[in-house]
Amino acid sequence: MIAAAVLAALAATCAVAAWRLTLARWTSRAPRTAILLWQALGLTWGLAFTGALLAYALQPYRQGVIFGLATFAAALDHGLREPYDVIRLGALVTGLSLLLVLMALPLAAGAQTLRARHRHRALLALIARDEPAVPGVRVVDFPAAAAYCVPGLRSQVVISDGTISLLSPGELEAVLAHESAHVRERHDLVLLPFAALRRALPWSKLVRDAQSSVELLVEMAADDRARRQCCPRRLATALLRFGSAAALPTPQGALGASAAANVMARVDRLVRPEGAIPAGHRFLILTGSVLLAASAPLLWLIPH
Repeated sequence: MIAAAVLAALAATCAVAAWRLTLARWTSRAPRTAILLWQALGLTWGLAFTGALLAYALQPYRQGVIFGLATFAAALDHGLREPYDVIRLGALVTGLSLLLVLMALPLAAGAQTLRARHRHRALLALIARDEPAVPGVRVVDFPAAAAYCVPGLRSQVVISDGTISLLSPGELEAVLAHESAHVRERHDLVLLPFAALRRALPWSKLVRDAQSSVELLVEMAADDRARRQCCPRRLATALLRFGSAAALPTPQGALGASAAANVMARVDRLVRPEGAIPAGHRFLILTGSVLLAASAPLLWLIPH
């Protein structure tokens, strides 16, 4: 019972920490650090919540979750010699079902995203062209503004004719640097588990807020990478131009510079940048994230 209580407390702590993190103001000063903390909280919450149910169900074996599951499976092969507690059996079925859902949803979301990207790449092969003025970028003939990347092994950055007409050369350079940052840092993989969790718990306001927070942090991280190569004010004015123009929505499976994730917060951050959080604070957060992510798997192994 102790392991189940500790895991339940850990899951509750992660939920409270996630709620506090949605309100935190330091995250915009260190978006990559905040993203890692979000990932640690999400992973730990999932393992702790399901682990609490499984630890309670498997408590009679006193071997921990992992070895308890193996012992229970072996007992099933030989037939249970004693009637199994109905409540514990319900906790076992619920815990395993939730674990399978949390594992399957990212895989299903990933497969759906890959199919969408494959279809979009096939479409781009038909309608997009190379433009000498913007080498390495695919251009589509469309008057509305559009700028996005299609991540993956064959990543592509795509803009429209409307974007070339809308932006100045400096602004266009900034937008392309932003999209390249999404590609290099594989932000699509960062967002995937949070989108999957949203599908699993669509009723949860905390999950919705967590997904929105991570989406904004991903955009801020790409902004930070872009500002190393170009003037941040150029990126800010480009975002404002996208906001005032009839910009096309980003296709499924792609990431766009003008994503709806609170553009004004990004513009304000680019125009009036705050100092980064101290290196010592960042180290403590990173260390805490790693220890947090390791805690639930260790509790799965410890006999109880």
